[in-house]
Amino acid sequence: MLTPERMLVDLIRLNTVNPPGNESLVARYLKDVCDSAGIENEIIEGEQGRGNFIARLGPQNGERRLLFLVHSDVVPVGEGWECDPFSGERRGQLIYGRGARDCKGLLAAELYALLRLAAEKVPLKGTLLFAATADEEQGGRCGVRYLLERCPEKLRADFAVNEGGDEPVVLGGQTFFFFQVGEKGTAWSRLQASGKACHGSVPALGENAVTKMAAALHALAAYRAEIILIPEVQFLLQELGRAAGLEIPVSVETVDRLLDGLAVMDRDFAEGLRSMTRMTVSPNVVQGGNKTNIVPDACTADVDIRILPGQDQNYVQHELRSRIGDAVDAQIFNYYPPTFSTADSPYYRLLERVTAEVTAQIADREIVCLPHISPGATDSRFLRHAGIPCYGIGHMIPESDREGRATIHGKNERIDIPSLHFKAGFLYALARAYL
Repeated sequence: MLTPERMLVDLIRLNTVNPPGNESLVARYLKDVCDSAGIENEIIEGEQGRGNFIARLGPQNGERRLLFLVHSDVVPVGEGWECDPFSGERRGQLIYGRGARDCKGLLAAELYALLRLAAEKVPLKGTLLFAATADEEQGGRCGVRYLLERCPEKLRADFAVNEGGDEPVVLGGQTFFFFQVGEKGTAWSRLQASGKACHGSVPALGENAVTKMAAALHALAAYRAEIILIPEVQFLLQELGRAAGLEIPVSVETVDRLLDGLAVMDRDFAEGLRSMTRMTVSPNVVQGGNKTNIVPDACTADVDIRILPGQDQNYVQHELRSRIGDAVDAQIFNYYPPTFSTADSPYYRLLERVTAEVTAQIADREIVCLPHISPGATDSRFLRHAGIPCYGIGHMIPESDREGRATIHGKNERIDIPSLHFKAGFLYALARAYL
């Protein structure tokens, strides 16, 4: 049987940078592998070349259905790589390449769990679904959204496992694993300033839209969002603070002091936690003016805004208007509401139990599983909207390449082989435990 690392190398070598995607390259690879293993499967294209792959194992009329979800597209590579980003180069226990961590590593692990169950002829009392979908990096129009609109029954499951969980951390002698139970929503907004054009040598005769926008952006830079502690996030922070030896009760008034303490140990991790406690506002694209000697009469700024469960478009509009006033118009042009799957469920408790069992096989250590809200978006939001509970995982061995986290969407993306095997082992054990 193919190993997880062999399949990952094969998958990295299939260039599925989105845009344009070309995910059918991966879909056909998966079909060949599953056909050889005698696993029922199909390819459904959302557009020409944008293939979604779905495989099924176990009785179709069984009492349970578990979905392994993953996406097969990757982001562009950029400059500065130390190796060919589509080579799957191996250096010791590390495999390099675009998608190694996001998300072809998970794809290889899910596929391996599926193949192992089939090879061992494990009697299942339900159906294991495996869906490798297109277009996650560009909003899912050709992927999960397409499938849910055209053939939702093909993804119907009791619950799903997907990407999105933070990777494990070790604090105070304990190892913390994280499950993503929710995602912040997107409320991307476009600010528009209008003015009056004139010759740049006599600017007083005009009305400069760029300076209007600069004032609005300066106001946003000073914005301090309302802190909101969702119960799951409050519990998460309490447990992490306790393990780190920070004797700070978690409240709206003290949460930043706690996060500042955690940032001393791991700033990237702490800032991710901070974004789970408030709406974030980041002006990222500004366009205004077209010639040095013309006072601009128009300027736009696109602002990345992420909102917590309980916040909506009206909340965003109110917050923007209270900061930028009426001189600049603001419109939301890309909105998707926050989504949430409760941690108070038998599915979540099963994930905790299986994590403890597989971790005990590789190390004698105390582990703690915690729920969290993801600052970014994954395809899980579409499943949750369709009524399917979805939980994001980030399972790695605690001794894994910690610096590798920063390579997601960056250069020299990589994953270590022991973590790849650990991830595959967890998924295999989860499927056996549930089905």
